[in-house]
Amino acid sequence: MKRTILLLTFFTSVFLFSQEKKDTITHVLKGQILDVKTRFPLKSAHVLNLTSVRGTTTNEYGRFEITAKKGDEIYISYIGYQSIKLIVTNDLLNKKDLKIAIHDRIVPLDAVEVKSNHLIGVLVVDAKNVPESTPNRVHINGLPQTYETGLPKPRNYNSALAAVFSPIDFWYQKLGKRAKELKKLDKLRKDDKLREIMEQKFNREVMMQYLDMSRNEINQMLKDCNYSRRFIKKASDLQIVDAILNCYENQKIQNKGKVKKEIQHYNEERL
Repeated sequence: MKRTILLLTFFTSVFLFSQEKKDTITHVLKGQILDVKTRFPLKSAHVLNLTSVRGTTTNEYGRFEITAKKGDEIYISYIGYQSIKLIVTNDLLNKKDLKIAIHDRIVPLDAVEVKSNHLIGVLVVDAKNVPESTPNRVHINGLPQTYETGLPKPRNYNSALAAVFSPIDFWYQKLGKRAKELKKLDKLRKDDKLREIMEQKFNREVMMQYLDMSRNEINQMLKDCNYSRRFIKKASDLQIVDAILNCYENQKIQNKGKVKKEIQHYNEERL
């Protein structure tokens, strides 16, 4: 009996280990981006792996290839169309040819359709990409129901005094809690391919994904960092990434200077 239990425990451990190892294997995700109405391929659509910070664009046939593993977030965008985010699952990785049909933004009811045989449970659409007054629905091919997302969270200061007297410190603390995401933004501005993609984008959606902020919050942060309204309105996403990181880095330097001055003043008082 004990031997049987030990054998079962052993094989269960081996299975779980092999499954965990399989989940960490990187695959090449292949697919095609289409217009949901015309079924025409969308050339030069942006496909970003937000998790690994890699990116590519679709060719003239709307086709793309990008490396991904289970759990990665794949962000897809095209000018004039509703952006979407795919959460990579084993179902998705097992499909040889993924077809993604997206709606343009003029459609009253925002929706996306993912079609790849019996693909289930791989799609998430970020509500921050949608106007606040408009509900957003997601349809996965093969499932009868649709899913409605929530609305962006309003800007919230920890205290009224912090908002009035130290808005930069508020943003610095908020960004400081997302150190991993800031590193990914830094990679966006250093990788040549990603820089090329970000230079062509003006919708702020990638930053909203990484920083978990609404477009209005990002604009307010840049305003508090003394960037002009014209810059905030006209700058490319690459320029906005630079602005956000520069604002954070400059405040970090200033805060270190404040700490050094306070320590020096404290030591002088003790003398």
